[in-house]
Amino acid sequence: MKTMAYTLDKLPLETLIGPVARATEVLVRLDERVARSPVRDGFVERQHFADAASALWLEGELVHLEDLVLHDAHMDIRTPTHELTRAHAVLRTRRRIFAQTPDWALSRDGFLALTGRGGAMPAAGQKTREGEGAGTASVEADDRDDAEADLLAEEFAEIDAVLARSSKILSGADVPAKTARPDDRPDLIYDLDWNEEERLAEWQAVLAETKELPVVLRSAILLEAWSDIEVLQHAAWLGPLLVAALLRQEGLAAHHLAGLHLSAKNIPRERRRARNRSDRLLAFVDAIHDAGVAGLKEHDRLVLAKSQMERKLRDRRASSKLSDVVELVLSRPLVSAGMIQERLKVTKQGALNLIGELGLREMTGRGRFRAWGIV
Repeated sequence: MKTMAYTLDKLPLETLIGPVARATEVLVRLDERVARSPVRDGFVERQHFADAASALWLEGELVHLEDLVLHDAHMDIRTPTHELTRAHAVLRTRRRIFAQTPDWALSRDGFLALTGRGGAMPAAGQKTREGEGAGTASVEADDRDDAEADLLAEEFAEIDAVLARSSKILSGADVPAKTARPDDRPDLIYDLDWNEEERLAEWQAVLAETKELPVVLRSAILLEAWSDIEVLQHAAWLGPLLVAALLRQEGLAAHHLAGLHLSAKNIPRERRRARNRSDRLLAFVDAIHDAGVAGLKEHDRLVLAKSQMERKLRDRRASSKLSDVVELVLSRPLVSAGMIQERLKVTKQGALNLIGELGLREMTGRGRFRAWGIV
């Protein structure tokens, strides 16, 4: 059980200030580019998918990107796994945060809703980043999936907890007796000695105490504090999303949600889990910097792919659906013929013909359940 509070004394500012400045510069450059980009919506949506899959990778679980895309489109080719439903929960949460105003996630209602406390739900028509109504169709569609996906994830968690408890009993280890919990959370799933309320309060205290620090340095401290405090038992991935929301709230990444899970994959675990806090903080600053660098590369790749595909739209009839396929391909890491069929209301052969005309790359290498994407 944690007893020591997270402290902010003796920050190694002399070693952090340079990396913080570089990370700030690259994030601002990326956000300015995304703000005026013709592929902004596609870039943002692709970041959601890639970051969700990376969140599970950091926990030691492999979720294939094509499975996540197909699951999101309700076109699973096999029964969804526990890991896939959790990755989809990350995806839905990223979309939910981005659909709201920049200050929602870290507000009282947003924080309660995202951490599963208080039952606070955002209004469907709440204003988004540009003053427009939030994407209610997408948000409502995600909310309709929440109950079913969360029930499935909860059942998997119950099974995992039963197996873990059984293994401890069979090995002769002492297992604490079950006692009633004040928050009505099932003892089968939640550790009796894990006080999430106290840990959340401790992390929020760090959030308040770092208010005057530079945004990137503050974000790195909050990432390190979330990891050190181990705030939530079953949603460790929420911390980086809250920090990404902070970067957006402070204007450093106002037009996108930084992919902090995706960039953390490039940081060796030995650095992220180093014994020295200075080394851990520097690793998280580097992760924020890598998020900006990777975002710039991905954005430029999408712009180039869009221009190449649009060359094939010249001299097309006004009724041609090829332009719609271009938008769909840019908004997903990959697409299947079924996804094109459903979105464009064409036959399977028509979808395959459109794929062939764009010259998309086959991504799966399979004879069945194939998917395509941009090179």
